[in-house]
Amino acid sequence: MDTGESSTESRTPAADEAPSTRRGWRRWAMDTRPLRIPAYRRLWSSTIVTAVGSQLTAVAVPKQIYDITGSSAWVGAASMAGLLPLIVFALWGGAVADSMDRRKLLLITNTGIAVTSVLFWLQALSGLDSVAALMVLLAVQQAFWGLNSPARNASIARLVPEDQLPAANALGSTVMQTGQVMGPLLAGVLIPVIGLPELYLIDALALCVTVWAVYQLPSLPPLAAAAARRAGVREIAEGFRYISAHKVLLLSFLADIIAMVFGMPRALFPQLASETYASYDEGLALGLLFAAIPIGAVVGGLFSGVFSRARRHGWMVIGAVVAWGLAITGFGLSSSLWLAVVFLAAAGVADMVSMVFRGAILLSAATDEMRGRMQGVFTVVVAGGPRLADVLHGTAGSAFGARPAVAGGGILVVALMLILALAVPALRRYRI
Repeated sequence: MDTGESSTESRTPAADEAPSTRRGWRRWAMDTRPLRIPAYRRLWSSTIVTAVGSQLTAVAVPKQIYDITGSSAWVGAASMAGLLPLIVFALWGGAVADSMDRRKLLLITNTGIAVTSVLFWLQALSGLDSVAALMVLLAVQQAFWGLNSPARNASIARLVPEDQLPAANALGSTVMQTGQVMGPLLAGVLIPVIGLPELYLIDALALCVTVWAVYQLPSLPPLAAAAARRAGVREIAEGFRYISAHKVLLLSFLADIIAMVFGMPRALFPQLASETYASYDEGLALGLLFAAIPIGAVVGGLFSGVFSRARRHGWMVIGAVVAWGLAITGFGLSSSLWLAVVFLAAAGVADMVSMVFRGAILLSAATDEMRGRMQGVFTVVVAGGPRLADVLHGTAGSAFGARPAVAGGGILVVALMLILALAVPALRRYRI
């Protein structure tokens, strides 16, 4: 299969000569072959730092806004204030990542994110207590993140061999999911001890480590065909035309939209914790519901050796989305909190499998000069899908009740994914 990638200067022979089979428990454990490649190891190590640090700020900002206003509505408004810059700059950032040295872009954007974290620290330290200032800083931070994410993800295919892309994606996704579990827990412990300003400062210092790790990466300039490319509206539109002309890429995005928009019921967690699981401690129930999917994803990542070497990437995405829908349906039908947590954790495992192979498809099916734009669209889909799901599930939950809305969404995910797979064979046929 032609991936459009010929640059292998960052790879090491040892990484390409890994044994084809592993014995005993190792065949089930995470495939760590990409970590043998120094450049990828540096990129991955920077992700470890930011995965937890970014979650500290993700907790601190809504906490500070709520402390100032006493209103959850303002917390929701701040979340939406960060969404538009993320969407705009992720799309533009994808085009930029295809037109300049991706290492340089990562240095600029990581530095920008670090400076924003310093500004968060200074405003909290000064006692400014301005919601407007917080929302502006959040918008700027999300803009930098939108520029950063496509370049970071698109760089992976220049650092590891094609057959190790699923393993590399599993390593990165596991770290990010671990951050979503550990970061909020750590923030909850640290806020009463050190306060909000110091939480922002920890994130800023962690980002300095990230900048240093990115500085040590090899240069990742555009390949010859894209060397003179600009990063404007025409180039962004060209990315969407490229997606529409390559069915497997379009289908990978549609699979994620189906799973997240119709099958992500997080907006109903508070209602379920208060009503369905009222016999349990409400706070315990709410915490378990929010933590279950990330925990399942981490478990799936730790045992990703079970699936990361599969070559039929299309079938893996189809199976993972169907499994997600079935698990969400089971969650919606569960009256027991512990059974509900098991179903959500199973959904997290399925989500990890889907992330691994959708990411691998985007990196292997697109040519290098288009990878940045593909990752920009991917960032928008990942950020926007769950927010649309919040609106859809919140409305359905109010109209039909929380459990029927959750179960109905899961059934809809299964039905739509199977219809899509049957109607358009490109995804079923895709393999490396």
